[in-house]
Amino acid sequence: MSDTNWFHGTTVISIRRGGRVAMAADGQVTLGSTVVKKSAVKLRPMRGNAVIAGFAGSTADAMTLFDKFEAKLEEFRGNLTRAAVELGKDWRTDKILRRLEALLIVSDSEHTFIISGAGDVIEPEDGIAAIGSGGPYALSAAKMLLRHTEMDARTIAENAIKAASEICIYTNDKISILELA
Repeated sequence: MSDTNWFHGTTVISIRRGGRVAMAADGQVTLGSTVVKKSAVKLRPMRGNAVIAGFAGSTADAMTLFDKFEAKLEEFRGNLTRAAVELGKDWRTDKILRRLEALLIVSDSEHTFIISGAGDVIEPEDGIAAIGSGGPYALSAAKMLLRHTEMDARTIAENAIKAASEICIYTNDKISILELA
């Protein structure tokens, strides 16, 4: 696929602090080297706002994965761990799903997972997960803010995306945020 047909980047981060979970994402969508949208929504509440999910990658693929994950959540009565593992298995083994190009972060009040098409279901040790082209920048900023400030999860998530937007050309500062108490 040529670079002009490839959708690049995003930044999504999930932070846990003080019994709260916040997930934030930027709004930029690019096609090749052109910004085609500045205010895309890359987060979705699920299961009556008990779960939040975010994506990085192809939008159409991510919407398919959101739907599949939401079905798994229903199938396993809201058990986030089981739903994540089962989606990871299906994503890796299904002929159609394994072609999807996206990553997901899913969080509930107890767990956060990064789910990939390779069958990876990763729960970060420190309660911070970040994906997308600006993910490493946001992750680094969030780790330092957690260590050296008393900011709440929402404020850390927002500032981490802002920091990534200053470095990553595929990330902007049009931030959407979802929270769980």
